[in-house]
Amino acid sequence: MRPAIGIDFGTTNSVVAIVGADGSVRTLRHATGDVFRSVLCFWAGADGRPHNAAGPAAIDAYLEEPLESRLIMSMKSYLAQRSFTETRIFGRAWGLEGLVAVFLRKLLGPFAAELADARVTVGRPVRFVGERADDGFGETRLRGAFAEAGLPQVGVGLEPAAAGHRFARDLEQAATVLVADFGGGTSDFSVLRFDPGPPRRVTALGHAGVGIAGDAFDYRIIDNVVSPLLGKGTAYSIMGGEPLPVPPAWYASFARWNQLSMMRAPRTLRDIAAVARTADHPERLHQLIQLIEDDAGYALYRAVSGVKAALSGNEAATLDFAHGDFGLKAEIARRDFETWIDPELRRIGAAVDAALVDAGLDAAAVDRVFLTGGTSLVPAVRRLFEDRFGAGRIVSGGEFVSVAEGLALMARDGATIAA
Repeated sequence: MRPAIGIDFGTTNSVVAIVGADGSVRTLRHATGDVFRSVLCFWAGADGRPHNAAGPAAIDAYLEEPLESRLIMSMKSYLAQRSFTETRIFGRAWGLEGLVAVFLRKLLGPFAAELADARVTVGRPVRFVGERADDGFGETRLRGAFAEAGLPQVGVGLEPAAAGHRFARDLEQAATVLVADFGGGTSDFSVLRFDPGPPRRVTALGHAGVGIAGDAFDYRIIDNVVSPLLGKGTAYSIMGGEPLPVPPAWYASFARWNQLSMMRAPRTLRDIAAVARTADHPERLHQLIQLIEDDAGYALYRAVSGVKAALSGNEAATLDFAHGDFGLKAEIARRDFETWIDPELRRIGAAVDAALVDAGLDAAAVDRVFLTGGTSLVPAVRRLFEDRFGAGRIVSGGEFVSVAEGLALMARDGATIAA
């Protein structure tokens, strides 16, 4: 039997899984564990030549020389964006497929023996990130990146359907299951009908998705707690005229990890410095410039992600961050956090309802609800499902590996489920 491998290339983390000869499924581990961070770092070595690293090694390289390196994050968020054509890194133009391929070669390199002659299925969200996302274009780019990385023939499966395959391994009775898969950039939902057989059958009844998830929750924390200390909501003037708001677009970019590095463009920094000259609080804008120039976004990202995780288990948590002249130590109450993310919760709820409509079912027809992905641990997200389906029908687990393991099972079964 040919090996069957599933690859979950995620916005934040990536995971690879394999189905063994005995039918068991397991993750293929790097030295750092099951989960491999979806980041790249480029830097110029002492020999003057460009070097790169991926995953934890990329983070280590960046932290060693943050001002002399380029950290690439959230690559998956750009797959369906036609506006992204290339970026320049140390004088070389890189297309998105090329960057993703570099990452994939680092991710998959240790597993060359397992990949030889394997059937491979990779995941994609139901809906890619972006207001103008072209989902077909996103899948084409995804396939192109895998081809450039040496895997020209891969199956593609929807990520929530894959998580459903993993969940359904132990089902002993037929069931209709709503699978909710929360990644870093997307929230995806599939309604699936499972018949344990024999033969085992999986029927896709309906799908929906929305291009928001964990990163959007991080955005709300930065936007409400950090950005006001960097000048958001303050004013400046031109030639002594009426006060004007400091451009809010700067803070929209600053609070999004996949856009932060673009703010290092000289023109953007010059514009911020020009506004600071007549601003009510110039020191705040100078601190914004310092954080951008010093590429301190990753350290802020870790602090914000940590406080978000802490709020899943506590009624309050402290955001503690300092860099240069800028520092903050703010207690955040869970009730305030839940108020900030209410717009995202409403859109997630609407996508759940859309999946049911697509399946032609109401909530009462769903036997089980399977929640997976890190954002499923947020209490307000879980309550959204409890309110619709009741706590007794909800199960969760495999928050970081269920999609990859399900993709491996789909590869074994030759199953693909289209959006």
